[in-house]
Amino acid sequence: MKELSLNRLNVLEEEYRNDKIASITRRALNKNKISNLVRVNERSSILQNDFSINIKTMEVTNQKKSGRCWIFAGLNVLREEIASKYNVEKFELSQNYVAFYDKLEKCNYFLENIVNLLDRKVDDRLFSFILARGIEDGGQWDMFANIVRKYGVVPKSAYEETYQSENTNEIDDILNRYLRKTTSKMREFYNKDNKELINALKDKTMDNIYKLLCSSFGVPPKKFSFEFTDKDGNYHIFKDLTPIEFLNDFVGINIDDYVSIINSPTKDKPYMKMYTIKYLGNLVEGKDIKHLNLGINRIKQLVISQLKDNKPVWFGSDCMKYGDRDEGIWDDLSYDYNDLLQIELDMTKEEMLDMGESAMNHAMVITGVNIDEDKPTKWKIENSWGDEKAKKGYHVATDSWFDKYVFQVVVNKKYLNEEELKVLESGPVELDPWDPMGTLAD
Repeated sequence: MKELSLNRLNVLEEEYRNDKIASITRRALNKNKISNLVRVNERSSILQNDFSINIKTMEVTNQKKSGRCWIFAGLNVLREEIASKYNVEKFELSQNYVAFYDKLEKCNYFLENIVNLLDRKVDDRLFSFILARGIEDGGQWDMFANIVRKYGVVPKSAYEETYQSENTNEIDDILNRYLRKTTSKMREFYNKDNKELINALKDKTMDNIYKLLCSSFGVPPKKFSFEFTDKDGNYHIFKDLTPIEFLNDFVGINIDDYVSIINSPTKDKPYMKMYTIKYLGNLVEGKDIKHLNLGINRIKQLVISQLKDNKPVWFGSDCMKYGDRDEGIWDDLSYDYNDLLQIELDMTKEEMLDMGESAMNHAMVITGVNIDEDKPTKWKIENSWGDEKAKKGYHVATDSWFDKYVFQVVVNKKYLNEEELKVLESGPVELDPWDPMGTLAD
């Protein structure tokens, strides 16, 4: 290995002190945020909140200090079906309800995986990865679909938020500590070849977790009333509904009609193939997480088709790149780091995925697009960070940013062509648990 010599550092220091541009840069960086210094203000004129296709959606929601964006985004898509049918102006589905069962099922999924991996050494890569990941707030679309399919949905008024549901760090830490303690005890029983004690411990752990979740988030309702006043001032109430009845009769969409499309332009994932991620899920008996990999331009065509039918689109992206939360923009061309810092930072999407520089970490909803000369220029985004930021919680993403940092969209499969529908039915290629397409939106 080649050392970094003191002589080399002395030469670099001398070169730096004689560089006038470096001197100006140092003074600027001393008291200012880098992202403010590299802003390209000329881009502001194209980032107005106006769109040629603009779905009228309800007020934004707020996930508070939790990683439940994927649940909020999924329910924000579903609630628009209810708003359209019942002329509702303000309405939310209970995010807490879906999150309760997601956490419960994730704990069960985790323990079932651990039981199947007890023969591994503690430093085995798969075992240590599963143990380190534990259970998280985050998720993907198919995990949302698994919970909704099994447990249905309820209005927020039937199952309100609690402090723990809006501030999940502590409860997540407690659950993961408890799961890891159980794992340690299971390994002890495994070494003694006592399967009965392993199974009994797993059952007892899940019993305790259910009670802990009830104490933290409340006891989920089995029946409830749907009560509201519509836009015209008319009062309505529907009594004694079950969550599954509410999903089927009031939301009224078939969750299985919606499929996950990804854009992963990496050599290990050819387009027009299905992919799944091993050991990623939340329901033991649930459907596997599956993705159809397509080119980004085809993905945009599918999204626009659904938007034209006045239907919003769930999507996953890297929200940490080239954005301003206060202004509500995502635009890679609004930031020029290269000239100020005198280094080359640009990477292709393939490079970013392969090198761990970028992956999906946040889910939101696309509710509009601006099309100029048959090409999209910017996208309207419904977020779940409350209405105090951006345009009352709605953001703008440029098409350039979409190309680089959107990794997943969910569309109704009716928009796919015959070849794509055929691929949907093919067996998926299994990816390792640490593949970038296995990251969770939170």
